[in-house]
Amino acid sequence: MADNYIGRKMEEYFARPATPRPAHKTGGLLRLVTKNRSHRGYDPSFEVRDDQLRRIIGVNTRIASARNAQVLRFRPVAGEEARRMHPLIRMGAALPELHLPVEGEEPSAYIIVCSTVGEDRYVDIDLGISVQTMLLQAVEIGLNGIVIAAFDPERVRREFGLELQPLLIVALGRGTDRIEIREIAAGEPHAYYREEGRHIVPKVRVEDLILG
Repeated sequence: MADNYIGRKMEEYFARPATPRPAHKTGGLLRLVTKNRSHRGYDPSFEVRDDQLRRIIGVNTRIASARNAQVLRFRPVAGEEARRMHPLIRMGAALPELHLPVEGEEPSAYIIVCSTVGEDRYVDIDLGISVQTMLLQAVEIGLNGIVIAAFDPERVRREFGLELQPLLIVALGRGTDRIEIREIAAGEPHAYYREEGRHIVPKVRVEDLILG
């Protein structure tokens, strides 16, 4: 009887129609990438916490590194220290007439990215991977940011007592910019601009990015 019971159950099991698997959620990374826009204005009442900076820097223990050399080092700057950074940076090279960041809308925190070796193509590869991944992590935890290259490395090194030369600065906070991505053809102007209170970011459409 037991054998017949098991046999019937097996027949019933194989006779059942296959249950479709639940669809995997898509677009998670695309949503993060889309939200990861460069903000040049920040909420002055919002403070980035030390644990958030540590979490953002922490992605560097998991990401790719050219030749796995892992030469980048990071100096978090927050709270009162961040105010010392404000006069040392410039944003919005395409909008010089706005003198960004506007006083009172500066970032809440910064991460200074340095290297233990001289800059070369491999360090530059690591820099690109690192800052993009840190900004994606920032967006995931509800922050916004921007990568800053317009600063005097020697002044920053002296101001923050760094033995290593700064290469880039990641600014962080709660962004206030209204940003819109606008699709363009490859031959159209790429410079970002302001329009009716919005920050417009032209991006070349995928059809023009694919060769062949």
